[in-house]
Amino acid sequence: MCERVIVFKFPAYLAFLAVTVLTACGGSQQSAMPTSAGSSAFGDNAAVVNGYQLLYSFTQNSGLHPIGRLISVNGVLYGTTSLGGPNRYGNVFSVTTAGIEKTVYTFKSGRDGFYPFAGLIDVNGTFYGTTYEGGTSHRGTVFSVTPAGVEKVIYSFKGGTDGEAPNTALIDVNGVLYGATLSGGTAGVGTVFSVTPAGVENVIYTFKGGTDGANPHAALIDVNGTLYGTTLYGGTANEGTVFSVTPSGVEQVLHTFGNPGDGVDPTAGLIDVNGILYGATEGGGTNDAGTVFTITPQGAETVLHNFKGTWDGRSPGDPLIYVSGTLYGNAGSGTSHGGIVFSMSTSGVEKVLHRFSNAYAGGSLLYVNGTLYGTTTGGGQDGRGSIFTLQP
Repeated sequence: MCERVIVFKFPAYLAFLAVTVLTACGGSQQSAMPTSAGSSAFGDNAAVVNGYQLLYSFTQNSGLHPIGRLISVNGVLYGTTSLGGPNRYGNVFSVTTAGIEKTVYTFKSGRDGFYPFAGLIDVNGTFYGTTYEGGTSHRGTVFSVTPAGVEKVIYSFKGGTDGEAPNTALIDVNGVLYGATLSGGTAGVGTVFSVTPAGVENVIYTFKGGTDGANPHAALIDVNGTLYGTTLYGGTANEGTVFSVTPSGVEQVLHTFGNPGDGVDPTAGLIDVNGILYGATEGGGTNDAGTVFTITPQGAETVLHNFKGTWDGRSPGDPLIYVSGTLYGNAGSGTSHGGIVFSMSTSGVEKVLHRFSNAYAGGSLLYVNGTLYGTTTGGGQDGRGSIFTLQP
C-alpha cells in the first residue's frame, strides 16, 4: 500500500517524520528519534514550569507524532496523530483539559485512509479531515468521523488530474469543504478542490508550476468569498508563492518569494487579521532562519520579523494564531535540539514564551479560555509526542 514515494515536505525541524513514514512503509515502523524508557530527553515532563504543563504523553497505541492542529468542541480537545495507533497508521483522539485521552478512531491502512497529517474541522458536530494516503486508489482521502468514532470515507482521490496526497486541513465555506492536494492535477504539482459532505468533489484549480506556483502545503483561508493560500514552490524564484483563487477557479499569484531579504518556503498557512494576512516562511530573511510576514489581499508584502536562528528561534513551520492583539506561534531553535513557543506583536516584536529541552511543537496553537494548547511531535514520557498547556 506504499507504492508511492513520499513527497510530503515537513518543516526542516520535523524532517525525521519523513524518515519515520518511509520506515513504516517498509513494514517496520520505528521512530527516527532515539528514545529510552522513562527518558525525558525529548520533552519537558515537569508538572508546571513558568506556566507550562505537560497535559498528556502519547504511547504507541494512542498515537505517534501529532502534527495537525487541535480543535476544541464542548470543552474537549480533538486532534490526529500522523502515525501510531494499534494499526500504526494514525489515530483520531480526544483529550480533556484534565489530560484524559481517548482514541476516537484508529486508521486501518486500507480504503479508510492512513497518515492523517492534517488536523480536523468541526461541522455541526461531525469532524472532517484528510489522510495523505489510502482510499480506493491509495492517493488519499477526505473522511468524516463522529465523536463516537463512526468513520466514513467521503471521497477517495484518484491521482492524475484529480489530485493526490491531500495534506492540509479542510475549511468549511457555507457547507462546502475546501482543501488542497500536494501533488496531482494536470501538471502533477497540486490542486485546490472542493467536496461536499455527501462526497461530490470538484477540482477548482490545478497548479501549473513555474511562476504559477507549485505544491500547496498549508490550509486555505476564506476572506470575503475568496480563498487564499501558499505554495511551497513555484513563483519566479521557485521559492513559493501566496495566491488567491475564487470558488469558480480564477487564480492569481499575489506574491512570489525569494527576493533579497524576503522569506522562502512558506510552509505555514495564512491567517486574516482585520483584513491583513499574516504568515510565516521556514527559511529566508536576513538571517536565513525564517520570517513572519504580512500581505494585503492586493499583494503588498512586508517582512514583519526576521528570526535570528539563535535563542529567538528559527524555521516557523505552522500557522500563527491571533488573540486580543497578539500573535502566537511555534518555531525550531538554533541553540538547542528543541523548539520554542513565542508571542509577537503586530509590529513584529517577539518574545519567547517557552523553550523545549528536546522537542518541537507541531501544528498551530489553540487558545481556549486564557490558555494555549499545543502538541509536540516528539517529547512526552517516551518521545512519541505530547499535548501541553501554556499560560501566555
